[in-house]
Amino acid sequence: MSALDALDERQRAAASVLRGPVAVLAGAGTGKTRVITHRIAHGVDTGAYSPSRVMAVTFTAKAAGELRGRLRALGVEGVAARTFHAAALAQLNFFWPTLAGSPAPSIIDNKVRMLGQAADALRLRPSTATLRDIASEIEWRKVSMLSIDRYAELGRPVSGIDAGQLVELMRGYEALKDERHQLDFEDVLLACAGMLEAEPRVAASVHEQYRHFTVDEFQDVSPLQNRLLELWLGDRRDICVVGDASQTIYSFAGAEQRFLLEFERRHPDATVVRLETNYRSQEPILTAANALMRGRPGALELVPAREQFTADAPTVTAYDSESDEAAGIAAGVAARIAAGASPAEIAVLYRAHAQSAVLQQALAAEGIATSVLGGTRFFAMPEVRQAILALRAAAVAPTEHGFLPGVRRVLKELGLTQEPPAAGGAQRDGWEARRAILRLAEEAGPDETLRSFSDALMARAKDQHEPTLRTVTLSTLHAAKGLEWPHVYLAGWAEGALPISYATTFEAIDEERRLAYVGVTRAARTLEISWSRSAGRGERAPSRFLAEMGTTARGTGILRETTPNATRAARRR
Repeated sequence: MSALDALDERQRAAASVLRGPVAVLAGAGTGKTRVITHRIAHGVDTGAYSPSRVMAVTFTAKAAGELRGRLRALGVEGVAARTFHAAALAQLNFFWPTLAGSPAPSIIDNKVRMLGQAADALRLRPSTATLRDIASEIEWRKVSMLSIDRYAELGRPVSGIDAGQLVELMRGYEALKDERHQLDFEDVLLACAGMLEAEPRVAASVHEQYRHFTVDEFQDVSPLQNRLLELWLGDRRDICVVGDASQTIYSFAGAEQRFLLEFERRHPDATVVRLETNYRSQEPILTAANALMRGRPGALELVPAREQFTADAPTVTAYDSESDEAAGIAAGVAARIAAGASPAEIAVLYRAHAQSAVLQQALAAEGIATSVLGGTRFFAMPEVRQAILALRAAAVAPTEHGFLPGVRRVLKELGLTQEPPAAGGAQRDGWEARRAILRLAEEAGPDETLRSFSDALMARAKDQHEPTLRTVTLSTLHAAKGLEWPHVYLAGWAEGALPISYATTFEAIDEERRLAYVGVTRAARTLEISWSRSAGRGERAPSRFLAEMGTTARGTGILRETTPNATRAARRR
């Protein structure tokens, strides 16, 4: 069976081109990861690629782990699927001892702490919040490839410190790092790029090792990452970039969508394939998403792929207060679960972390367990580490129990009960984690053993392949990117929240619009949007993005307006 057999026509066109510059413009839900992995597998199967000479670059360790897992399932081992930072750090650690005659510098684990130490040396007393903002500015400056002097000319303000002190503190921070022979996260990319530029033998070695490059989420590359990619490539042309300009949501961190938008101009002979067939969402949801981005640079027109059932238009509901909005969302989630939906199929998404507390409280009041995306990772939870160690220990000793009874016994000894604890606390979080491990065991094959199961858990931990918890997901819009759920609630669509209050320029508002688009396209079957008229003592207006999509109380527009009472009555029915 060919690696191309499982692809649709446009996906196959993208995966078939193995040489030269290739740009895959992949809209939300169009199967970009499938295209990336099947393209690499097709290259290996046909002999065009040697796995060890392929580098697939991602933006998160989780995405890299997913790529490795999917390639493994396709029978491909040995591809370097890494983040920009992981790839650069591996090269630094390999070449630095030879070039410098000493081990590579260590990486600082806390930029804010070192900034505080630099501030103490300068007798400055910025707050912790100000130090965090300065750390973000340092990161932006470096990925934008600006010197401190050039940065100072831009006059970017940081609250709590004047411009002169800011520059002085940045210099003090760099001096302290040099004194301690340390690098920060961004220095890793800068040092790797500098090494490749200054040392021809290093560049030649890297060019010999890696012949074919694939870059995921190319709309999010920074000038520094793009420069490093150019240095990795050298005079080679075998690069495939995959991205969607409508999902550029990290401009504040230095991402520049122009590298994707201008790819064809910079590579006139590039093969460009547009993926616009969406395999995730029902047509009314795609209609709303397309309306939000129509006319924007690089926008793709998503069309539904799967057979459609009668799908309701997305709804928009106005509440009097944030607490009313949270209670309304919680009531809706409870009704949906009562109607048969799994909590794991439901997500509540919001613009800022501060919005999560009232939502968590409202859902807990309904007895609904939640997981907050961006919190402690599954395999980092103490309950999970404890369970894996206990399973490995149980695998060593002979036992008369079978595999599944053995797993149940181990987890029961660790505290897994038949009935879950009350929602909203650490005990429930631990129970959900142990229950997720038991579900993995229940889904295992007939030949599974305690040893092979614990080994599989360790492999999943390495690839960050986390099991699905049967909890409702709470997440910021940023953290939700790349994920999907059948049922999505979008909270807080009011002016000042989305777009957020400090987004005042055209570019900043456009980034907020793209963030809204990411939220809408996370939904597969149902989408419910809400906002509240008041926040504290202030009055708020509905988000301008609601007007852009179009609302109507008669149900003939893109969004269907409802009232809280009507919404709850409909759910009860």
